[in-house]
Amino acid sequence: MLYKIYETQRSLMEPFSDLAHSASKVYGNPLSMFGQNPFAQRISAGYDLMHRLGKDYEKPEFGLRTVDVDGVEVAIHERVEIDKPFCELRRFKRFTDDPATLGKLKGQPAVLIVAPLSGHYATLLRDTVKTMLKDHKVYITDWKNARLIPLSEGEFHLDDYVNYVQEFIRHLQGIYGNCHVVSVCQPTVPVLAAVSLMASRGELTPLSMTMMGGPIDARKSPTAVNNLAMNKSFEWFENNVIYRVPTNFAGAGRRVYPGFLQHSGFVAMNPSNHAKSHYDYFKDLVKGDEASTEAHRKFYDEYNAVLDMDADYYLETIRVVFQEFCLLNGTWKIKGVDGKIEPVRPQDITTTALFSVEGELDDISGSGQTEAVHSICSGVANSEQKHLEVKGAGHFGIFSGRRWREVVYPAVKSFILSHQPVAAKPAPTINPVIPAKIEKKPSVAPVKREEVATKTVAGKSLRKK
Repeated sequence: MLYKIYETQRSLMEPFSDLAHSASKVYGNPLSMFGQNPFAQRISAGYDLMHRLGKDYEKPEFGLRTVDVDGVEVAIHERVEIDKPFCELRRFKRFTDDPATLGKLKGQPAVLIVAPLSGHYATLLRDTVKTMLKDHKVYITDWKNARLIPLSEGEFHLDDYVNYVQEFIRHLQGIYGNCHVVSVCQPTVPVLAAVSLMASRGELTPLSMTMMGGPIDARKSPTAVNNLAMNKSFEWFENNVIYRVPTNFAGAGRRVYPGFLQHSGFVAMNPSNHAKSHYDYFKDLVKGDEASTEAHRKFYDEYNAVLDMDADYYLETIRVVFQEFCLLNGTWKIKGVDGKIEPVRPQDITTTALFSVEGELDDISGSGQTEAVHSICSGVANSEQKHLEVKGAGHFGIFSGRRWREVVYPAVKSFILSHQPVAAKPAPTINPVIPAKIEKKPSVAPVKREEVATKTVAGKSLRKK
C-alpha cells in the first residue's frame, strides 16, 4: 500500500516539478522580462532547488568515452557481455590505433568489479571504473531495478547472487585464462562465498580478491546500519520494509525493498549534512558559481538514483550476514544452479591472494569488519595477504574521489600486478641467411645438401608466487 501511495504522490508532484524547472529557466534568462527583476536570480535558484527536490531520478549512465593511458587518449566502448534476468555483465572495451599503446592494453590484467546491490546503481562506481581502465581490462556487474523485472523471471535469492558471480568469473577465465576480482561494500560477502565454493570443488579460482569496505564480520565496530539490522527482528523487516511493485511497472506484483525507502534511510543517517548541502547549492546558484553547482548536481543525480531490491535477496542478506553471521559460524550453505547444496568454506581458498581495504571514518562498514576476512581465509599464505586502512577516508572515499585515486588505487594496482602471471615472451625473430649464389662448373657434379629439421620448444609461463 505504501508503494502505491508514494507513486501517487510522485505522479502528483511531477507536473509541479516540471513547472518549477521551466520557471527557473525563465527567471534565469537575462533576456526575459522576468529576468529583469532585481530578485530574479534568487527566484530562479529557488525554483531550481524545488525542481531537484521533487523530480524523479532515473538510472544514470557511466558516460565513459575515453581514458588516458600514458598520455594516449584511448576510446572506450561500453557493451553488455552477459545479460541475466537480474544483472548485466558490462565490459568497457578499449580501442586505440597506436601500436605501442595497443601492446600495453593487451598485456594488462582482467578485473571483474562486483558492484553492490544495496540501493544504488553500479554507476556509483564510475570513478572506480574510470581509474582502473588506465591499467586493466575492466568488467562490472550492473544490477537491474527489481521493479522492472517481470514476475515470470522468478525470484532472486542471495544464492542466485553467488551463482551469478561464479558465472561471471568463469566467463573471464574462459577469455583470459584467469582474472582478478574487486568487490566494493555489500558484495564482499557473496564474492567470498563464490570463490570459496569454486575452491572447494577444485576449480580454478581468481588470481586475487580485493575487498573494500564490506561487512565480513558486522559484529566488529558496529555502525548505525549494522545496529539496525542486528537489533530488529527478521519479521520486523519483512513486515515493515517489503512491498509489492505497483501495476504501472513491468515488475508489478513482485515483492521488493523499495528504493525510495532505502533513499530515506540514506538521508536519515546525515540529515543535517544534506540540508546544508542543498542550502549551499541555493547560495551558489545565486552567486553564479557554476563549478560548485555542477558538482552538486552530479553528486545528487547519482545519490538520488535508487533501485528496488528483490525481497528474498534482501531478507536473506539481513539474516545471513547481519543476524546469524553464517559465514563466520561456518553454517552458510548455498544452492547451486544444479540444485546441489554446498557449504561455504573460506578455508579452502589457497591460490587466491587477498587484499582488504577499510576507511578510517567509514560509517557503514566499521573498523575491522573487512579485515576479518584474513582470519577466516586460513588457507591463504600470509605472504599473499595484505590490509590497508585509509586515514581520513569515509565509506565512499575508499572507492571514489581523491583518496581513492591517490592512496587506494596505487595499492590495488600494485597488488594485482604482483599476482599477475608474467606473459611468455615471443621467441626472437631470426632473419634467414641466404647463401651466396655459386656458379656451377660443368666438370663437377652437383652436391646434394641434406636438410635438417629444427624443433622449437615453447616456454611455459610460470605463475608468480
